Amino acid sequence: MLRQVFAFLCCCISLLAQGAEDPQGRNWLERMSQALSARNYEGRFVHMNELRTETMRIIHRSVDGAVTERLVALDGSGREIVRTDGEVTCYLPDKKTVLITKRSDKDKRSLVANLPIYSDELQSLYEISMGTSSKLLGRPTQLVNVQPRDEFRYGYKLWLDAETAMPLKSQLSDRQGHVVEQMAFAEIEMRDSIAPEDLKPTVDTQGFRRLVQEAASTTTANNTGGWSVVKLPPGFRLTITRIQFMAGSGAQVQHMVYSDGLASVSVFIEPKPAQAMHGLGRVGSASAYSIDLNGHQITAVGEVPPVTVESIATAVAPAERH
Repeated sequence: MLRQVFAFLCCCISLLAQGAEDPQGRNWLERMSQALSARNYEGRFVHMNELRTETMRIIHRSVDGAVTERLVALDGSGREIVRTDGEVTCYLPDKKTVLITKRSDKDKRSLVANLPIYSDELQSLYEISMGTSSKLLGRPTQLVNVQPRDEFRYGYKLWLDAETAMPLKSQLSDRQGHVVEQMAFAEIEMRDSIAPEDLKPTVDTQGFRRLVQEAASTTTANNTGGWSVVKLPPGFRLTITRIQFMAGSGAQVQHMVYSDGLASVSVFIEPKPAQAMHGLGRVGSASAYSIDLNGHQITAVGEVPPVTVESIATAVAPAERH
C-alpha cells in the first residue's frame, strides 16, 4: 500500500511539473513574435550550422499588417530572397534561376530563423523557462529557454532584446546540449519606416530560368491521398495535405505536414525515381529519412532529431479503404 501511495504521489508531482507554465516566458515569446512581424528593422546576422557559416543582411518592412522581407547573402553566391505574405522568391545568380514558392496564408514566420511561436499546445511538449540576463551588441537581453520534454524535438535558447524583444541570438540544440544551428545579429537597427525600393532585389535576372513551386490542389487534413502515418511521435498531428508538382520536373508528389505546434515534419510521397535515396540524411539542422514502399519513395524531412523523421517515415502506410 505504501508503495502504491508513493507511486501515486510521484505521478501527481510529474503531472504538476508538466502542467506548470512560466507566464514570463510566455509573455516574452509573444512579444518576440510581435516584434518580428510588426517592427521595421534592418541588420546583419550570421547563420551557422554543422555544414557552413553564412552572413546575411535583412531588411524587414511592415505596413498595416502587410510584411515584406528581403535577405541578401553577403558571402559568395550573392543569393537574394524576397518574402511577402503570399510568396517567397529566391534569386540564385550562381544557378541563373529564380525560384518562386507560394506560402500559406497562415505561414507568417520571418526568414531570419525558425523561431518558436507560443501556443497553448506547447505546454505539454516543451518547458519554457527564464534564463539569466546579459548583454549583446551593447544591449541588455533576456534569455528564454524552450526545452523539449522528450527526444523527438529540438530545444531553443533565445537571447531577446530587453526593450523590443527582438531575438538578437538563437540556438537550436539537441537533448545533450549540442548546438545544431545558431543565428546571431552582428548589428541591428530599428527604423520608423523603410522605403519600398529597399525591398527590391538587385540581381540582374536576364537569361535566368523561372521556376514556380506551388500546390496544384490542397485538401483537408482528413484527406491524405491514400496514405497515412499509422503511429506518430507524441504531440505530432496532421496539419495539411496537398498534391503538388515539383518545380522543373512536373512530377506529382503527395505532401503531408505533421506538427506539434512548433516543430514540423514534411512527408513527401512520390513514384520511386531511378536513383532513390535510402536511410538517414542530414542537411545542416534538418534531418531526412527515406524508404521504398509499394513502388514509391517515402521521405520525411524536418528540423527535428533523426529519430523523429525515421519514426514517421517508417510508419507511413497505404490508407485503409472502406
